[in-house]
Amino acid sequence: MYLCDQWKDYEILDTGDGEKLERWGDILLRRPDPQVIWPKARPELWKKAQATYNRSETGGGHWDFRETLPERWTISLDGLKFYVKPTGFKHTGLFPEQAANWQFMQRQIEKVSTWSRQPRILNLFAYTGGATMACAYTGAHVTHVDAAKGMVLWAKENRDLTGIPEENTRFIIEDAKAFVQRELRRGNHYDGILMDPPSYGRGPGGEVWKLENELFGLVDLCAQAMSDTPLFFLINGYTTGFSYSVLQNIAEKCLCGRYGGKAEADELCLKVTSGGVLPCGATARWTPHG
Repeated sequence: MYLCDQWKDYEILDTGDGEKLERWGDILLRRPDPQVIWPKARPELWKKAQATYNRSETGGGHWDFRETLPERWTISLDGLKFYVKPTGFKHTGLFPEQAANWQFMQRQIEKVSTWSRQPRILNLFAYTGGATMACAYTGAHVTHVDAAKGMVLWAKENRDLTGIPEENTRFIIEDAKAFVQRELRRGNHYDGILMDPPSYGRGPGGEVWKLENELFGLVDLCAQAMSDTPLFFLINGYTTGFSYSVLQNIAEKCLCGRYGGKAEADELCLKVTSGGVLPCGATARWTPHG
Protein backbone atom coordinates (compact mmCIF):
# COMPACT_ATOMS: atom_id res chain seq x y z
CA MET A 1 0.00 0.00 0.00
CA TYR A 2 0.96 3.65 -0.40
CA LEU A 3 0.56 4.81 3.19
CA CYS A 4 0.31 8.53 3.89
CA ASP A 5 1.36 9.17 7.49
CA GLN A 6 3.23 12.47 7.37
CA TRP A 7 0.39 14.88 8.21
CA LYS A 8 0.40 16.93 11.41
CA ASP A 9 -2.60 19.13 10.55
CA TYR A 10 -4.80 16.20 9.52
CA GLU A 11 -5.68 12.99 11.35
CA ILE A 12 -8.27 10.23 11.20
CA LEU A 13 -9.05 9.75 14.88
CA ASP A 14 -11.38 6.78 14.52
CA THR A 15 -13.55 4.89 12.03
CA GLY A 16 -16.63 2.74 12.42
CA ASP A 17 -20.22 2.03 11.39
CA GLY A 18 -19.84 3.58 7.96
CA GLU A 19 -18.15 6.80 9.13
CA LYS A 20 -14.78 8.41 9.79
CA LEU A 21 -13.91 11.01 12.42
CA GLU A 22 -11.29 13.44 11.15
CA ARG A 23 -9.29 16.30 12.59
CA TRP A 24 -8.66 19.11 10.12
CA GLY A 25 -6.39 21.44 12.02
CA ASP A 26 -8.33 22.07 15.25
CA ILE A 27 -11.73 21.16 13.80
CA LEU A 28 -13.31 17.70 14.02
CA LEU A 29 -15.54 16.55 11.17
CA ARG A 30 -17.61 13.40 10.92
CA ARG A 31 -18.16 12.07 7.41
CA PRO A 32 -19.60 8.87 5.86
CA ASP A 33 -17.31 6.27 4.29
CA PRO A 34 -18.94 3.20 2.71
CA GLN A 35 -15.85 1.02 3.17
CA VAL A 36 -15.96 1.30 6.96
CA ILE A 37 -17.93 -1.82 7.86
CA TRP A 38 -16.50 -2.37 11.36
CA PRO A 39 -17.60 -0.88 14.72
CA LYS A 40 -16.10 2.25 16.26
CA ALA A 41 -13.02 1.68 18.44
CA ARG A 42 -13.35 4.96 20.39
CA PRO A 43 -17.09 5.84 20.45
CA GLU A 44 -16.55 8.48 23.16
CA LEU A 45 -14.56 10.63 20.71
CA TRP A 46 -17.38 11.08 18.23
CA LYS A 47 -19.39 13.40 20.48
CA LYS A 48 -16.66 16.01 19.99
CA ALA A 49 -17.35 16.38 16.25
CA GLN A 50 -18.19 19.98 15.43
CA ALA A 51 -19.95 19.08 12.17
CA THR A 52 -21.47 15.89 10.77
CA TYR A 53 -22.35 15.12 7.16
CA ASN A 54 -25.61 13.17 7.00
CA ARG A 55 -26.67 11.41 3.84
CA SER A 56 -30.21 11.80 2.56
CA GLU A 57 -32.35 8.79 1.64
CA THR A 58 -33.15 10.52 -1.65
CA GLY A 59 -29.50 11.14 -2.52
CA GLY A 60 -26.91 13.71 -1.54
CA GLY A 61 -26.87 14.97 2.00
CA HIS A 62 -26.21 17.93 4.25
CA TRP A 63 -23.99 19.14 7.08
CA ASP A 64 -25.27 19.45 10.62
CA PHE A 65 -23.19 21.92 12.63
CA ARG A 66 -22.94 21.56 16.40
CA GLU A 67 -21.22 24.95 16.54
CA THR A 68 -20.39 27.76 14.16
CA LEU A 69 -17.27 27.05 12.14
CA PRO A 70 -15.06 29.46 10.21
CA GLU A 71 -16.11 29.90 6.59
CA ARG A 72 -12.79 28.25 5.75
CA TRP A 73 -9.49 27.59 7.48
CA THR A 74 -5.93 26.60 6.61
CA ILE A 75 -3.95 23.39 6.98
CA SER A 76 -0.36 22.86 5.85
CA LEU A 77 2.15 20.15 4.98
CA ASP A 78 5.87 20.62 4.31
CA GLY A 79 5.53 24.21 3.14
CA LEU A 80 2.27 23.67 1.23
CA LYS A 81 -0.82 25.49 2.49
CA PHE A 82 -4.45 24.80 1.67
CA TYR A 83 -7.84 26.31 2.38
CA VAL A 84 -10.39 23.72 3.53
CA LYS A 85 -14.08 23.96 4.31
CA PRO A 86 -17.14 21.69 4.40
CA THR A 87 -18.81 21.66 0.99
CA GLY A 88 -22.27 20.54 -0.08
CA PHE A 89 -20.87 17.34 -1.58
CA LYS A 90 -19.33 16.02 1.66
CA HIS A 91 -15.83 17.02 0.59
CA THR A 92 -13.55 19.62 2.17
CA GLY A 93 -11.47 20.67 -0.84
CA LEU A 94 -8.56 18.32 -0.16
CA PHE A 95 -7.83 14.59 -0.29
CA PRO A 96 -5.10 14.07 2.34
CA GLU A 97 -4.19 10.58 1.12
CA GLN A 98 -2.89 12.15 -2.09
CA ALA A 99 0.12 13.48 -0.17
CA ALA A 100 1.74 10.08 -0.80
CA ASN A 101 1.54 10.82 -4.52
CA TRP A 102 2.74 14.39 -4.05
CA GLN A 103 5.91 13.07 -2.48
CA PHE A 104 6.38 10.58 -5.33
CA MET A 105 6.10 13.34 -7.93
CA GLN A 106 8.34 15.67 -5.95
CA ARG A 107 11.06 13.00 -5.84
CA GLN A 108 10.86 12.57 -9.60
CA ILE A 109 11.09 16.33 -10.16
CA GLU A 110 14.01 16.68 -7.76
CA LYS A 111 15.98 14.15 -9.84
CA VAL A 112 16.23 16.70 -12.66
CA SER A 113 17.03 19.78 -10.56
CA THR A 114 20.07 20.35 -12.80
CA TRP A 115 17.98 20.79 -15.94
CA SER A 116 18.40 24.14 -17.68
CA ARG A 117 14.59 24.46 -17.86
CA GLN A 118 11.64 23.80 -15.59
CA PRO A 119 10.02 20.36 -15.88
CA ARG A 120 6.58 20.74 -17.45
CA ILE A 121 3.75 18.98 -15.61
CA LEU A 122 0.11 18.52 -16.71
CA ASN A 123 -2.51 18.04 -13.98
CA LEU A 124 -5.89 16.91 -15.33
CA PHE A 125 -9.13 16.97 -13.28
CA ALA A 126 -6.95 19.03 -10.98
CA TYR A 127 -9.61 20.04 -8.42
CA THR A 128 -8.26 22.54 -5.85
CA GLY A 129 -4.67 21.92 -6.80
CA GLY A 130 -3.00 19.78 -4.15
CA ALA A 131 -0.77 18.09 -6.73
CA THR A 132 -0.33 21.37 -8.60
CA MET A 133 1.02 23.03 -5.47
CA ALA A 134 3.33 20.09 -4.66
CA CYS A 135 4.89 20.04 -8.14
CA ALA A 136 5.16 23.81 -8.56
CA TYR A 137 6.60 24.19 -5.06
CA THR A 138 9.35 21.75 -6.07
CA GLY A 139 10.30 23.85 -9.09
CA ALA A 140 8.15 22.54 -11.95
CA HIS A 141 5.83 24.52 -14.20
CA VAL A 142 2.32 23.09 -13.87
CA THR A 143 -0.61 23.36 -16.26
CA HIS A 144 -3.72 22.87 -14.12
CA VAL A 145 -6.89 21.78 -15.96
CA ASP A 146 -10.36 21.43 -14.47
CA ALA A 147 -13.83 21.93 -15.93
CA ALA A 148 -15.18 23.63 -12.77
CA LYS A 149 -14.46 27.35 -12.53
CA GLY A 150 -14.96 27.39 -8.78
CA MET A 151 -12.35 24.68 -8.23
CA VAL A 152 -9.82 26.51 -10.40
CA LEU A 153 -10.36 29.72 -8.42
CA TRP A 154 -9.87 27.74 -5.20
CA ALA A 155 -6.63 26.31 -6.60
CA LYS A 156 -5.37 29.80 -7.41
CA GLU A 157 -6.07 30.82 -3.82
CA ASN A 158 -4.07 27.82 -2.59
CA ARG A 159 -1.20 28.83 -4.87
CA ASP A 160 -1.18 32.35 -3.48
CA LEU A 161 -1.53 31.06 0.08
CA THR A 162 1.52 28.82 -0.40
CA GLY A 163 3.47 31.65 -2.02
CA ILE A 164 4.19 29.98 -5.35
CA PRO A 165 5.12 32.46 -8.11
CA GLU A 166 2.27 33.03 -10.54
CA GLU A 167 4.50 32.27 -13.54
CA ASN A 168 5.02 28.69 -12.28
CA THR A 169 1.40 27.77 -13.01
CA ARG A 170 -1.12 27.96 -15.83
CA PHE A 171 -4.81 27.48 -15.01
CA ILE A 172 -7.23 26.21 -17.67
CA ILE A 173 -11.01 25.82 -17.32
CA GLU A 174 -11.82 23.16 -19.89
CA ASP A 175 -12.75 19.55 -20.53
CA ALA A 176 -9.61 17.45 -19.98
CA LYS A 177 -9.85 15.41 -23.18
CA ALA A 178 -10.51 18.45 -25.36
CA PHE A 179 -7.52 20.24 -23.84
CA VAL A 180 -5.13 17.33 -24.47
CA GLN A 181 -6.34 16.97 -28.05
CA ARG A 182 -5.60 20.64 -28.64
CA GLU A 183 -2.16 20.39 -27.02
CA LEU A 184 -1.28 17.50 -29.33
CA ARG A 185 -2.32 19.52 -32.38
CA ARG A 186 -0.10 22.34 -31.14
CA GLY A 187 2.83 20.00 -30.52
CA ASN A 188 2.96 20.69 -26.77
CA HIS A 189 4.36 17.93 -24.57
CA TYR A 190 4.86 17.37 -20.84
CA ASP A 191 7.51 15.69 -18.69
CA GLY A 192 4.95 14.52 -16.15
CA ILE A 193 1.21 13.90 -16.44
CA LEU A 194 -1.26 13.06 -13.70
CA MET A 195 -5.01 12.65 -13.67
CA ASP A 196 -7.66 12.24 -11.01
CA PRO A 197 -10.80 11.57 -13.06
CA PRO A 198 -14.25 11.36 -11.49
CA SER A 199 -16.50 8.33 -11.82
CA TYR A 200 -19.12 10.49 -13.51
CA GLY A 201 -19.30 14.10 -14.49
CA ARG A 202 -20.11 16.74 -17.06
CA GLY A 203 -17.76 19.13 -18.82
CA PRO A 204 -18.38 22.87 -19.23
CA GLY A 205 -20.18 22.19 -22.52
CA GLY A 206 -22.39 19.49 -21.06
CA GLU A 207 -20.10 16.63 -22.11
CA VAL A 208 -20.93 13.43 -20.21
CA TRP A 209 -18.03 11.58 -18.60
CA LYS A 210 -18.25 7.96 -17.44
CA LEU A 211 -14.96 6.59 -16.16
CA GLU A 212 -15.40 3.01 -17.36
CA ASN A 213 -16.08 4.24 -20.91
CA GLU A 214 -13.43 6.94 -21.11
CA LEU A 215 -10.41 6.12 -18.96
CA PHE A 216 -8.40 3.86 -21.27
CA GLY A 217 -8.86 6.16 -24.25
CA LEU A 218 -7.90 9.22 -22.23
CA VAL A 219 -4.74 7.61 -20.82
CA ASP A 220 -3.75 6.43 -24.30
CA LEU A 221 -4.32 9.93 -25.65
CA CYS A 222 -2.34 11.56 -22.85
CA ALA A 223 0.53 9.10 -23.33
CA GLN A 224 1.07 10.71 -26.72
CA ALA A 225 1.65 14.05 -24.97
CA MET A 226 4.70 12.83 -23.02
CA SER A 227 7.97 14.58 -23.79
CA ASP A 228 11.25 12.97 -24.82
CA THR A 229 12.40 13.36 -21.21
CA PRO A 230 9.49 11.82 -19.25
CA LEU A 231 9.49 11.78 -15.46
CA PHE A 232 6.20 10.13 -14.49
CA PHE A 233 2.62 9.36 -15.39
CA LEU A 234 0.13 8.95 -12.57
CA ILE A 235 -3.49 7.72 -12.63
CA ASN A 236 -5.79 8.01 -9.62
CA GLY A 237 -8.99 6.03 -9.31
CA TYR A 238 -11.74 6.36 -6.69
CA THR A 239 -14.42 4.36 -8.47
CA THR A 240 -15.74 1.48 -6.38
CA GLY A 241 -15.07 -1.76 -8.24
CA PHE A 242 -11.95 -0.46 -10.01
CA SER A 243 -9.03 -2.27 -8.38
CA TYR A 244 -5.50 -0.95 -8.58
CA SER A 245 -4.70 -3.85 -10.94
CA VAL A 246 -7.05 -2.32 -13.52
CA LEU A 247 -5.12 0.94 -13.36
CA GLN A 248 -1.80 -0.90 -13.59
CA ASN A 249 -2.97 -2.78 -16.68
CA ILE A 250 -3.95 0.50 -18.33
CA ALA A 251 -0.60 2.09 -17.47
CA GLU A 252 1.31 -0.92 -18.80
CA LYS A 253 -0.59 -1.00 -22.08
CA CYS A 254 -0.52 2.76 -22.71
CA LEU A 255 2.87 3.74 -21.23
CA CYS A 256 5.12 0.68 -21.04
CA GLY A 257 3.95 -0.45 -24.44
CA ARG A 258 4.99 2.88 -25.92
CA TYR A 259 7.99 3.97 -23.82
CA GLY A 260 9.10 0.95 -21.81
CA GLY A 261 9.77 1.75 -18.17
CA LYS A 262 7.81 0.37 -15.24
CA ALA A 263 4.24 0.62 -13.99
CA GLU A 264 3.18 -0.22 -10.46
CA ALA A 265 -0.06 0.27 -8.60
CA ASP A 266 -1.51 -0.09 -5.14
CA GLU A 267 -4.06 1.29 -2.69
CA LEU A 268 -3.71 4.73 -1.15
CA CYS A 269 -4.26 4.45 2.59
CA LEU A 270 -4.38 6.72 5.62
CA LYS A 271 -3.35 5.69 9.11
CA VAL A 272 -6.15 5.63 11.70
CA THR A 273 -5.05 6.77 15.16
CA SER A 274 -7.33 4.31 16.96
CA GLY A 275 -5.86 1.45 14.93
CA GLY A 276 -5.56 0.13 11.40
CA VAL A 277 -5.58 1.96 8.08
CA LEU A 278 -8.35 3.32 5.87
CA PRO A 279 -8.22 2.52 2.11
CA CYS A 280 -8.86 5.68 0.11
CA GLY A 281 -8.66 4.69 -3.55
CA ALA A 282 -6.14 3.31 -6.00
CA THR A 283 -3.15 4.75 -7.85
CA ALA A 284 -1.00 3.61 -10.75
CA ARG A 285 2.45 5.15 -11.22
CA TRP A 286 4.59 4.88 -14.36
CA THR A 287 8.27 5.86 -14.45
CA PRO A 288 10.64 5.64 -17.42
CA HIS A 289 13.15 3.39 -15.65
CA GLY A 290 12.42 0.06 -14.00
